[in-house]
Amino acid sequence: MASPPSPGFRFHEVQALLEAYAAHDYTFTDTPESPGSALSAYLRIASTDPQRVAAAVQQLDDLLRTGLFSPEIADEVALFPEVKPSSGRSVEDCLRIIREHLVRQLQNSTPKSQTLPHNAWERRERFPELNQFLGAYFHQDFSDEYASYKEAIDDYLSGASEHDLDRLLRDITELLTMATTDRYLKQTASDLGMDVSPPPGVGLRQWLNDVAEIVTRQQQK
Repeated sequence: MASPPSPGFRFHEVQALLEAYAAHDYTFTDTPESPGSALSAYLRIASTDPQRVAAAVQQLDDLLRTGLFSPEIADEVALFPEVKPSSGRSVEDCLRIIREHLVRQLQNSTPKSQTLPHNAWERRERFPELNQFLGAYFHQDFSDEYASYKEAIDDYLSGASEHDLDRLLRDITELLTMATTDRYLKQTASDLGMDVSPPPGVGLRQWLNDVAEIVTRQQQK
């Protein structure tokens, strides 16, 4: 499972933003008039967190002021996905266009409608703790590390904070509410890192409901 950029990095939110473009053919498709599909996905995710959008604006300003090719930030810029500029524009031009759309988002802080996430990147961003839970404990090596599903869940609970548990419950509740088909639910779980089937005889939807009940009981102890 890929790790999200650490907040300790100088341009951690710019890196997260560019990961949206990596999920959409590594190309800037925004125009001054309208955002492309990648930026639209980022704005859907970040619209509920103005501080995140503000951080992206501040970091883009810092990045453009310092210069993409400055030795000062070379190590961090090397971590960015290599997103191609649109025809006739430089990468800097594209970043400035992105910045203007982000500023508009800050000026119009009404959260965007909570539609179904469109791709794996958006699902991971939308359900971060469920991504951590499934990707770190129910991956392809699950059977090598745990003797049972209960053992894996107990391992997660042993290290999870109250904030983690709250977020996991919220992620599960939102996903089960939004995912009206089993096919979408299965695809989302796979995108979030689940590489094993639920326990024998238990459907994925029921298993996630069971996990939510276990987490709720843990919180009540």
